[in-house]
Amino acid sequence: MKLTLVVACALIDADNRVLIAQRPEGKQLAGLWEFPGGKLEPGERPESALIRELHEELGITVEEPCLAPLTFASHGYETFHLLMPLYVCRKWQGTVASREGQALAWVRANKLRDYPMPPADIPLIAHLTDLLL
Repeated sequence: MKLTLVVACALIDADNRVLIAQRPEGKQLAGLWEFPGGKLEPGERPESALIRELHEELGITVEEPCLAPLTFASHGYETFHLLMPLYVCRKWQGTVASREGQALAWVRANKLRDYPMPPADIPLIAHLTDLLL
C-alpha cells in the first residue's frame, strides 16, 4: 500500500480558537472539515511544505520557528496509508483568507467534534483539546 505524507497545522488565534477549512466540491472527501496543510512535494521537508501550503491556501506567512510539532495521525484509507504530522502555530504574518474557495471557521477545541472531519483528523482533536482547555 502506498504511503502518503501530508502535513497539517492547527493555527491558533489570540482567543485560543483553531482554524479549520472545508474541503471544496470536486476534491476527495469534499464537504469535510480539516486542518490546513497538504502533500509534500518530492524532496520537501514537512515544515517547508507547511509554510508553502499555508501561504498558497490562506495567504499568510509563517516562519519555521513558529511551527511546533504536536502529534501525528496514521490512518489507512482504501487505496493508501496516510501519515500526517500536526503542527501548532500561534504566530504568522498577514490576514487569514480563503485563497482556494474553501470555507473557513475559527472553532474552539471543544467544538471541533461538531464538524464532520476525515477519519485521519478525528484523533487529533483530543490532543488539541488537551492543549487548549
